[in-house]
Amino acid sequence: MDAPPLTRLERCPAPAKLNLFLHVVGRRADGYHLLQTAFRMLDWGDSLDFALRADDAVRRTTEVAGVPAEQDLVVRAGRLLQQATGCRRGADISIDKRLPMGGGLGGGSSDAATTLIALNRLWGTGLSRPALAHLGLQLGADVPFFIFGRDAFAEGVGEELQPLTLPPAWYVVVAPPVLVPTAEIFRAEELTRNTEPIRITDFAASTTRNDLQRVACNRYPEVGAAIEWLAQFAPARMTGSGACVFAEVGSEMKAKDVVERCPAPMRAWKAKSLARHPLSDWLD
Repeated sequence: MDAPPLTRLERCPAPAKLNLFLHVVGRRADGYHLLQTAFRMLDWGDSLDFALRADDAVRRTTEVAGVPAEQDLVVRAGRLLQQATGCRRGADISIDKRLPMGGGLGGGSSDAATTLIALNRLWGTGLSRPALAHLGLQLGADVPFFIFGRDAFAEGVGEELQPLTLPPAWYVVVAPPVLVPTAEIFRAEELTRNTEPIRITDFAASTTRNDLQRVACNRYPEVGAAIEWLAQFAPARMTGSGACVFAEVGSEMKAKDVVERCPAPMRAWKAKSLARHPLSDWLD
């Protein structure tokens, strides 16, 4: 007997990411920066629900502070998938937003990737993982990583991905009380844009950093204060363009202890590395 058609997909995870390092190695003629980074997913993030509609509208049914529905990447992702495939189905999308905005954790990109993966399944549009990743790049440079679905060494603008095998780890993530606009950091005149590229085979032995960190700390002292506080417990670094910072700690117990010590107005979470995206099996 055939299974009934899907009408809902609930509690679809949109995991956070960390940039274990981030080097700016050049700039393209169109102004986009050329990067090298190591992406790692965490078992902590947003959660989305999708419900099939009787028409072809794509609607966000929950409020996200500061993000109008028409500008939300999840709505744009749904409409992009419709345009690319000629699909005439619609969906209501609700978001349980846990990841801080402007935190460098990839929340918007992860939400968009989960939307593409889930609607590809709900609507039966049948795009492959590479095709969906190519589509996702139109929404943001981090979106292909989440569709790729595992730890990765990334180059280009972030879309050239190679699998990276890393041991499991526990992290503490700290959010200072500030939002850091990505565009401002990349526009900064003082940003280093000529870091010497490294090879994936040299990654573990290389001395790495986040080239955006100095700019963010100079412009937003709260980021530097968060790094200084977290560095008491383990080497700390900013992820992405900020504002969140992270440190790898030895165990869940250690992570819990550090989180409990976090002073207001900073916020802290513990999270474990995630070897594969929770929805990875939904793609070929």
